[in-house]
Amino acid sequence: MKLKNNIIGSWFIIIAIFSLFLGLVFGVLGGLQHLYPDLLKDTLSFQKMRPLHTYLSINWIFTAATGIIYYYLPEVSGRKIYSEKLAKLQIALQILILVLVTVFFVLGKFGGREYLEFPPYIVILIVSSWLIFMYNFFMTVKPNYKTVPVYIWSWSTGLIFFLITTVEAQLWQLSFFNNNIIRDVTIQWKAMGSMVGSWNMLVYGTAMFAMEKISGDQKINQSKIAFFFYFLGLTNLMFNWGHHTYIVPASPTVKLIAYSISMTELLILANIIYSFRKTYLKANHQNHKLSFKILTYAEIWILLNLVLSISISIPAINFYTHGTHITVAHAMGSTIGINTLLLLASITLIVDDVAPHFLNWKRYNWSLLVFNLSLVIFWVCLVGMGLQKISEKLQNKSFYDMINALSIYFKIFTSSGAVLLLALIALLYPLFKFSWHSVTKKIQ
Repeated sequence: MKLKNNIIGSWFIIIAIFSLFLGLVFGVLGGLQHLYPDLLKDTLSFQKMRPLHTYLSINWIFTAATGIIYYYLPEVSGRKIYSEKLAKLQIALQILILVLVTVFFVLGKFGGREYLEFPPYIVILIVSSWLIFMYNFFMTVKPNYKTVPVYIWSWSTGLIFFLITTVEAQLWQLSFFNNNIIRDVTIQWKAMGSMVGSWNMLVYGTAMFAMEKISGDQKINQSKIAFFFYFLGLTNLMFNWGHHTYIVPASPTVKLIAYSISMTELLILANIIYSFRKTYLKANHQNHKLSFKILTYAEIWILLNLVLSISISIPAINFYTHGTHITVAHAMGSTIGINTLLLLASITLIVDDVAPHFLNWKRYNWSLLVFNLSLVIFWVCLVGMGLQKISEKLQNKSFYDMINALSIYFKIFTSSGAVLLLALIALLYPLFKFSWHSVTKKIQ
């Protein structure tokens, strides 16, 4: 059965694409500020640019996943979306939140913590929007968890834990936490680490559904091995955040558990995609080959990031890498190389089903290649910057000498980032065009 046009889902995809585009623009400008410190210094300093880039990139993940799930819900459940009125209210809230956060950051009005630096009361709007999404999801699917495929479990977990972690991330406002630096830092990284796990659950769930639809094999999402890896992923979500707090004098037991669990990181999805590829190649399907191509690139990034994430999860290595560009490389590899590609795979699957004429396979394939090559250079450059910074620190070099040593990396980093932005625009344009035609009812 082919997916049908879904205006609600398309609105979220439009907001997500717009958010990602802005996030990448601010990211490139932030890179240029390393080379030209006076660039936009009085209007958009790096202190503003960084949270703008971070928030907008994260918003892309959550909003795109929301739109994709809204697209998938009718086919998964066999029902219409429970309340389109509430879904439209969620769209309005999502736009309002995006505008408010961007304006506050541009004006320099901060007030929150890592990833959520905007004034804390905006979290009320975020929670309200998310509660609407949860209500629509559970009332539409009405899941029987004894029989549903693993992606329903994955989406359910992501929805619930995003709500929990968003509220948990505001505990710093209580004196019990903000009067104790150890508790404050620990709970903040605990919340943020688990929040990453919550959006992974949403994104991985969309990838699982896409793989099932492409391969035509419903067994891959109802097998024992799929559920084993799901529960392993759930354990990661709840406990592996501890590898962010090795430098905090907290419980050694927590750190040991986090380290052990971190060693399984990303193997979960790597196994799922590997199983899917075997099924697909065996069936020799020709439909949705573009989505399959994107998933193949995502698999390569999973393996690259797997090596890096396991390495920086080792305490002896983490002591040196924490806070360097190596951590940024891990974050960017996950956000762009894995999550963004998985989301693109689902959106292209939707377009391929509803209105395939929006996709030029040959042109899109070239854009994908340029995107991935520039991302490799971008990623390697970040790792190189981190290693160089560690080397300079061990030699007790001054901050000035350290920045000078990194200048060549900044030039390559910024250049590859600009190419990455152009390639991503080429990838996003037909998807945006499709979504715009959808909401303007030019696609029935």
